[in-house]
Amino acid sequence: MRIARFTTDEDPRFGLIGEEDGSPVVAVVSGDPLYAGINLTGEKVPLDDVRLLAPVLPRSKVIGIGRNYAAHAAELDHELPEEPLVFLKPNTSVVGPGDPILYPSQTSELHYEGELAVVIGRICRDVPAETADKVVYGYTVANDVTARDLQRSDNQWARAKGFDSFCPLGPWIETNLEIDDLAIETVLGDEVRQDGRTSDMIFKVPDLIAYVSSFMTLLPGDVLLTGTPEGVGPMKAGDEVTITIEGIGTLTNPVVDRD
Repeated sequence: MRIARFTTDEDPRFGLIGEEDGSPVVAVVSGDPLYAGINLTGEKVPLDDVRLLAPVLPRSKVIGIGRNYAAHAAELDHELPEEPLVFLKPNTSVVGPGDPILYPSQTSELHYEGELAVVIGRICRDVPAETADKVVYGYTVANDVTARDLQRSDNQWARAKGFDSFCPLGPWIETNLEIDDLAIETVLGDEVRQDGRTSDMIFKVPDLIAYVSSFMTLLPGDVLLTGTPEGVGPMKAGDEVTITIEGIGTLTNPVVDRD
């Protein structure tokens, strides 16, 4: 099931992505299905007539995992972590498909990082890895935008990862997906820059959920970014970055100078 958040120049609504007469449509649901469940209204809107928004707006937090692919750690000349390397991004960093990534004046080295994102479905703490799937609502595509020079100079990652627009999410949430070996591809302009697979993660998703929930409570709508494959690199204003994850879909965002 694919759950989208969208607008038709009105207040944001939610719906299920489907097909009618061979054309993609959004079947509208009442309320936020993360909290209210799936209640179809009967209204259907052509997908071409809507603007997709970030499929979830975390009310609490976005949790990132650093250096979770060995080749990515190597390309930045970092040692592999012995346990998951956790950081936080503010929920104000979240934007949706087609929204601009704002290039701030404080950096001259803005990087893309294509990632699988996990959306948490219920309040949980101390989740065993063996039952971690029970707290997962679904999965979406993320771009963990990073000011690489600030990451190096600040000796912590809050500013480098936390600017407004530094967490594009979309195009929707896929709730039924086997994630052990999915292709992740990032294209900058027309050039493939990242071509990885989730099977190359050092710490798998159930272990990440168990680790993070061992020291912080996870809430419905929290988003867990699971790390990026090798191939990260710079973006500039005027670029367009497209991230595709097998079984989910494609997230595209332009890069523009921040006024």
